Amino acid sequence: MSSSLLTNNAAMTALLSLNNTQQSLAKFENQVSTGLKIGSAADNASYWSIATSMTSQVGALGAVSNALSESGSMLATMSAALQSTVSIMDNIKNDLITAGADTGDASALQKVQTDIQTQQQALISMGTSAIFNNQNLLAAATGTSVNMVASYDATNGLSYITLNTSNTALFGTGVSAGSTANLEVTSGGILDTKGANFTGASVLSLDVTASGLTSGDISNMLKDVETALSSIESAASTIGATQTNITEQQNFVSALSDSLTSGVGSLVDADMNQASTRISALQVQQQLGVQALSIANSNTQLILRLFQ
Repeated sequence: MSSSLLTNNAAMTALLSLNNTQQSLAKFENQVSTGLKIGSAADNASYWSIATSMTSQVGALGAVSNALSESGSMLATMSAALQSTVSIMDNIKNDLITAGADTGDASALQKVQTDIQTQQQALISMGTSAIFNNQNLLAAATGTSVNMVASYDATNGLSYITLNTSNTALFGTGVSAGSTANLEVTSGGILDTKGANFTGASVLSLDVTASGLTSGDISNMLKDVETALSSIESAASTIGATQTNITEQQNFVSALSDSLTSGVGSLVDADMNQASTRISALQVQQQLGVQALSIANSNTQLILRLFQ
């Protein structure tokens, strides 16, 4: 075998092998330190792009989850107010039954009316104070609707759960906290719209001390209160069904977010067992490479013996 002083092929081969080993070692050491096998587009452009898009989607779903939680809290506030409203309506119904038994006793009717007015004020206070994040689904103009964020995807954008407040409004925009009884609003809600049986008044303006009132009128008032009570129960059912929808959507968004997070991990996360094993093997290979380079470089020293 010929020897060359200027060209040491063995050393160059050993050096190339050592450089490759060190590059591989650096790659796996980086995986161990970052936990990622794909940390940038340079590692794998395709998988990095897919993982980045999925990570962005997970972030958007996190915002959706927060919005759903807020909507759920708002609906819980409205539901609690409606349950209290049902109790107040029961009190008014009991007062009307008492009034029906005392139609000829003006003093007794006045006491009943005082209690009815107290209940009417409680209905107004209850409905106007059921506010969450500046929204009140019980004291709103009829015919409007509230859109609550349900989900999001990059292709179709936001999707919504819609609640029509015409089914939940207790009264229209003309009613406010501190309003007196005997209140009528033309375009009102459940409580301030004139009844179909006793057509002269709404629940908020019932007056058992009105001149000329008969037991038949009291009976018609009771019918209108029962109708309003049924509408309030329907409103509570509408709110409750929407709450259920919100909860189901929260569960779906959470499961979808977990699935996407798992998918991102399968694309870019490093296998720590594999990485640590490869590091151990490459460190041995690196040591052998250094020794091989040392042996290759020592071959040139043999040339000196030719001149001894």
